[in-house]
Amino acid sequence: MQTTVRLYSWDYHQAKTYLVAFLFVAGNLLLPQICHLIPQGGVRWLPIYFFTLIGAYKYGWRVGLLTAVVSPLANSFLFGMPLPAVLPVILLKSVLLAVFAGWTASRFKQFSLLLLTVVVLGYQVAGTLGEWAMTGDFHLAVQDFRVGLPGILFQIFGGWVMLRFLMCR
Repeated sequence: MQTTVRLYSWDYHQAKTYLVAFLFVAGNLLLPQICHLIPQGGVRWLPIYFFTLIGAYKYGWRVGLLTAVVSPLANSFLFGMPLPAVLPVILLKSVLLAVFAGWTASRFKQFSLLLLTVVVLGYQVAGTLGEWAMTGDFHLAVQDFRVGLPGILFQIFGGWVMLRFLMCR
């Protein structure tokens, strides 16, 4: 089922771009803290990406990009996770997610489970290839698919629920 939605694409000179991005960054700070209460919660649930997906899809790539860059840096600085050694990979995947989600939303002007699946799998595959190129370790690069499948599914189905909720507002 596809749902036509009211999507936004705000510029960087608009204050609401930064306000909304700040709210999504706050979500990306809180959700990982909750997930890290569970052993391997971060690598299993991939919480740092969730609000980047929502922000980029609903409010455009600029909000998504701000969320994608600030969230991992703020989490690492404030809480030590992700570790600085893995920040480049997390940033790569976050930026890819923001671009893929923002582009898909602006191109199709709707959302569906299929479109969210394409976005999430698209950034994961591209991010995995990028991580493999950066680290030279294929086994490590496919970790999100080996261990993070619950997080991938959460992004797709949870993202769909959250976007439906935001569309009713």
